[in-house]
Amino acid sequence: MCLGVPGRITAVEHSTGLTMGTVDFGGVQRQVCLAYVPDARAGDYVVVHVGFAISRLDEAEALRTLQLLQAMGDLLERELTPEAGP
Repeated sequence: MCLGVPGRITAVEHSTGLTMGTVDFGGVQRQVCLAYVPDARAGDYVVVHVGFAISRLDEAEALRTLQLLQAMGDLLERELTPEAGP
């Protein structure tokens, strides 16, 4: 299964020949290649898959997706946490 995760671009760098950016995923920041979204700017939301931003999306859609992923994480955590024994 492949998963693209939305994040917000906080900075863009053009120094290495590739356009790279710092993307914030709810407090976790990672360096991401922005070559596939050349029109993306700081403040934009992008979908990131294995270190590459593959598309831009609007803030409302990004926030809805992040809420769903967070809810899934809580659900998975509850499912995988063994019940307390006697």
